[in-house]
Amino acid sequence: MIEVLLADDHPVVREGLCAMLESADGIGVVGQAGSGEEAVLLAARLTPHIVLLDLRMGEMDGVTATGHILRESPRSKVVIVTTYEDDADILRAVEAGAAGYLLKGSSRDDLVHAVKAAARGETVLTPSLAPKLFRARAVDPPLLSEREREVLRLVGQGLTNADIGRALFISEATVKTHLLRSFKKLSVSDRTAAVITALERGLLS
Repeated sequence: MIEVLLADDHPVVREGLCAMLESADGIGVVGQAGSGEEAVLLAARLTPHIVLLDLRMGEMDGVTATGHILRESPRSKVVIVTTYEDDADILRAVEAGAAGYLLKGSSRDDLVHAVKAAARGETVLTPSLAPKLFRARAVDPPLLSEREREVLRLVGQGLTNADIGRALFISEATVKTHLLRSFKKLSVSDRTAAVITALERGLLS
């Protein structure tokens, strides 16, 4: 059972998300929070697999809450659910360690898929968000090797390191090496940020 904590300051939104998730097999909503502060406290107490977190919530926004949640509940994955497609806070959330991004208009199937994918450690991205991130970073595109680009394309499709290794006929350790080199070249620290940055800079086209 994938345990999910919902955090949004609008009760109607929380109830809607809860209804969609609890209608799916293998997912259970273990708590609901109406603020960033409450989300941090509940995450520390409940240690859910997934925290679905709104970006704009009162005094403690979703970005700040993401950092606290990941420190207090290291096993949890934070997935941002937002209405802001071009909001600069999403960029900050990448750097805070969020594992994925969904728009609030996403379908039930997309939501369920995202929760299950994030629980498996996969990257979760609403496609329309990717090209709108990192726009402020006016830097020259780094030189990624063709293999590094292949690996990042597959990461963007939600494949795990093991899946990528099988697809490219290389070892999982080699996949990790390519990812680490990509992280360094892109000045990021995780898979999600690497894919988004590479997409924004036109490196995966």
